[in-house]
Amino acid sequence: MTIEKDYSPKLAVGEVTVDRRDIEMLEAIDRCGSLHAAATDLGRSYARLQRRVVELEAAVGTLTERRRGGSGGGGTELTATAFDLRRRFERHETELEGVARVTESVLSGTVGERTGELATVETAVGPVLALVPEGASDVEITVRSDAVVLTDPDETPDGNDTSLRNTFSGTVTALESGEAITRVTVALGEGVTLEALVTNASVDRLGLETGRAITAAFKATAARAIRV
Repeated sequence: MTIEKDYSPKLAVGEVTVDRRDIEMLEAIDRCGSLHAAATDLGRSYARLQRRVVELEAAVGTLTERRRGGSGGGGTELTATAFDLRRRFERHETELEGVARVTESVLSGTVGERTGELATVETAVGPVLALVPEGASDVEITVRSDAVVLTDPDETPDGNDTSLRNTFSGTVTALESGEAITRVTVALGEGVTLEALVTNASVDRLGLETGRAITAAFKATAARAIRV
């Protein structure tokens, strides 16, 4: 089972919130050259689009400038403030993408030997060392995808030589690529999957593709159990 979080990028400027719809509006004005054309392109009413521009300008400053007519006709251009706002939003959106793509894989099992806060949990794919609540017996372990490390099976270090105490052999079954990161699904067997979040550079370096044998590992402190 995989649990996925969902986020929508927004910028707060005083009491005004700038969202993706506002950025699309600015992009349309830049692309179409006028508020009227932008409204038509977006399928919005001109009055509402103009009113939204006024609301945003009250918060961030002038976003559009009227271009006087001539041989090429008049129109509307974006200001440096508008372009800066777009860049800020896009940077925020890129940063948030990494957070939004984080998922949690869930493994069920029974608690065995315990050492302080850590305990070995017997799961369908083998023992997992995890943080387990005191007194728990049947548990579900969650592992965040950004805590999973993928390595080539031939280059995987011995478990005693690394802090990645939980190591499993698996097969890549899916890759979902973003602008900078890729979500990789690894089948561990017995119907159990583990998701990892890696950079696109790592995808190329490891030669990740469906069917590729891979080793997935994570720290004991990254595996957190809850009572069932």
